[in-house]
Amino acid sequence: MNDRQLTLRIFESFAKAAPLFDRLEGWADNPTVSPTWLSALEDTGCATAEHGWIPHHLGIFSGAAGDELLAFCPGYVKLNSEGEFIFDWGIARAAPKFGVHYHPKLLFAVPFTPATGPRLLFAKGADRTLARAAFAAALVTLASKLDLSSAHVLFLPGAEAPELAARSGGGLMHRLSLQYHWENGGYSTFEDFLAGLPSKRRTQIRRERKAPAEQGVTIETLRGDALTPEIADVAYDLYLTTVDKFTWGRRYLNRAFFEAVMSSMRDRVELVAAKRDGQIIAGAFNLRGDTTLYGRYWGAFEELPFLHFNVCFYHSIERCIADRLRAFEPGAGGEHKRARGFVPTLTHSVHHIRDRRLSVAVADFFEREREVIEAEVRGDDAVG
Repeated sequence: MNDRQLTLRIFESFAKAAPLFDRLEGWADNPTVSPTWLSALEDTGCATAEHGWIPHHLGIFSGAAGDELLAFCPGYVKLNSEGEFIFDWGIARAAPKFGVHYHPKLLFAVPFTPATGPRLLFAKGADRTLARAAFAAALVTLASKLDLSSAHVLFLPGAEAPELAARSGGGLMHRLSLQYHWENGGYSTFEDFLAGLPSKRRTQIRRERKAPAEQGVTIETLRGDALTPEIADVAYDLYLTTVDKFTWGRRYLNRAFFEAVMSSMRDRVELVAAKRDGQIIAGAFNLRGDTTLYGRYWGAFEELPFLHFNVCFYHSIERCIADRLRAFEPGAGGEHKRARGFVPTLTHSVHHIRDRRLSVAVADFFEREREVIEAEVRGDDAVG
């Protein structure tokens, strides 16, 4: 990229890249890409080589001396496909048939965080067109230079994914995935929200919302000074109740991580706590952006009917309405969310695979996958 006086720099720890954030914009309203969140993932030993995440954060610079920051993107060389939530295990299984060692690969994403957000963070006043073109080219260049099978950018804002793919000259494939999000229609109350749902769903939600009072359970949001070290311990223990319960669960995060973010991000972290007799029996760990609430981790010390829906969905929807937040992204998966007012929503990623034959096969798979996902979003299979 020297012909355009552009320079790529890899930062092998977030600590080395963190000073760049004073020169970047577009991250302050989204806690998932804040320097505090990203640094905590590495500093507490969660996103490290031991767990398959080797930091390779990308800085794009311009100027003859290569010292004018254009953009930055958090990135990793991945030794596995754990903790990404844009699933590519099928591609990894197919790769050996084409003589390709799929891992390691290059990944630009926020570890363990299936939330849409800016990936390419621009320097203040930077030429964004130039930065995007440089990033698209860098994905192809770095995969080759580092001798990696592929490069991937996950959970991009919708408009950025097709633009990156277009700028790559065919080197990047745009993939669609599906989540269920809640969108604020300018509601004044929870009942306003319910009014837009089919009668059957309204009745179901009202019935489920009565359960906590009948069970002697109260639900509240803890944030700010309420996020004490003791609450951080509870949040971590709740997290373990879920990841240790299911075969797909993984202990991606540790106690130190919860302690770090709940002490340093008190304006962004929330714990929705369900209490009975003053004791927390269940909870949901959320991140709060300027316009969007991000649901992350749910756990329960005691299983009660409809408690999950009230803690993870209804309480936070009510909070979003009261605080005039635009949207609520409750995390990956969950067809059950649709019956509770969440709508199927496209998420976006772009992918470069160096081996031509494997790339053609993957492109065909992405296209067939896209048809199914777009039908789901259109409501072709919806029920009343």
